Amino acid sequence: MKKIVSVLLFSLLFLLALPVTGHAASAPQTKIILDGQELMLPSDVEVVNINKNVMIPIRVVAENLKFKVQWNQKTQNVSIEQNAKVLSLNVGKTEASVQNEKVQLNTAPRLIKNTVVVPLRFVSEEMGLSVSWNNKDKVVGLTSAAVPSDEPSPVPAPAVPGQGSSTEWSKVSDISFANQQLVVSVDTEVTPQITRLNNPDRIVVDLPNTAFGEMGPALQQGKMGKLDVSGIPNVTEIRYSLFKNDPAQVRVVIELNNLSDVQANTQYVSGKLIVDLALTGIIGIPVSPSGSDSGKSVVVIDAGHGGKDPGTIGISNTQEKNFTLPLALKVQALLLQEPDIEVVMTRETDVYPTRPERVQLANTLNADVFVSIHGNSVKASPQSSGTETYYYKRSSSKQLADIVHKHLIEALGFKDRKVKNGNLEVLRNTTMPAVLLEIGFLSNPDEEQAMFSESVQNKAAQAIVDGIKEFLNQS
Repeated sequence: MKKIVSVLLFSLLFLLALPVTGHAASAPQTKIILDGQELMLPSDVEVVNINKNVMIPIRVVAENLKFKVQWNQKTQNVSIEQNAKVLSLNVGKTEASVQNEKVQLNTAPRLIKNTVVVPLRFVSEEMGLSVSWNNKDKVVGLTSAAVPSDEPSPVPAPAVPGQGSSTEWSKVSDISFANQQLVVSVDTEVTPQITRLNNPDRIVVDLPNTAFGEMGPALQQGKMGKLDVSGIPNVTEIRYSLFKNDPAQVRVVIELNNLSDVQANTQYVSGKLIVDLALTGIIGIPVSPSGSDSGKSVVVIDAGHGGKDPGTIGISNTQEKNFTLPLALKVQALLLQEPDIEVVMTRETDVYPTRPERVQLANTLNADVFVSIHGNSVKASPQSSGTETYYYKRSSSKQLADIVHKHLIEALGFKDRKVKNGNLEVLRNTTMPAVLLEIGFLSNPDEEQAMFSESVQNKAAQAIVDGIKEFLNQS
């Protein structure tokens, strides 16, 4: 008997000494890839999978996805904000809200080891990101609606006649920049390729089949260097290099504070290639007299989003920025007909002024009215509809919101979602009566179609102008 017990004990110890394999092996950590780049999560952050739903800590939402997150310990509520869109989730509850519209979650947020985790797919999709899941490798793929690419996107430049096909490189002897013109001294004509890149904003000018020849004073550093940009508005750096050897190619990179559309006009005159870059859309303070000096009321119209920020995405993949700009321009056209109103736009093209820049513009002008135009969306609730208007605290802003909202409801006939107090940056930090208009829901197929129609936009523009005029007459 003792012998049998000894054998059993030995066998048990042997089994315990074996390495753990198979189903007991630790599962691979879930990775998150945003626009092709893996998010480098802190070592103490754990992504968990609950009921086939990837859950991420709110710390990741704030630090890695760059959304504004507020946590209320007392109510166990998480508020997630991006631009004018607000998600509200509660720990342990599958009911959430998007822009105050109730929606149902597959999995409720949870509190795990004193860390709140929320469903990644829900948060990402509501904020305009596309989501994919690789179950084999446990990888979540997130794609922005407008991804700044490291690959150049060519900007058309008129062809320069006479470009030859000789393998002899054209010789560059001088490079300078002034008055939005890049001037390259080159012994033969070349056709530049001009591209625009983001992060940081920059213009890249490539000169095919070119190399550095006898260097002038601007190129004393040889095959690479920088130009002096002191005193050049909006330009932070200009650098040049021999980008390729075979075939040879000189590259000039112009970094800017804020880049928008690039219109390139090229000509070759007396041994100089002149690339005229019309840098439009960079916000500047108008030099015309302010409203207080001219006797006119200054009205700032803000077309929400723009450029690299598409805003919310509609049910048929329309972009909010492509709704807000045409409507804002219609409002501008109507206000220009008013002799007592001076209208200023935060943007007139597909560019992205930051929210602080929009606020600064209105405050610097000491504007009388600020109106920000937006489109709404609740992806998880395509039946949501209607017009809502936001203000922040000031009674004058509430008065403006009530008046403009009344005109919009009468003109459009959309569901009345009321006037609401909203802690939004462009409302909170402006110093004049300010409102943010959510005209309708791009996630609603009927409203999306209507909002992009000329007739509805004309009605909305007239309603906004009528509201502004009524407010100014009462002030």
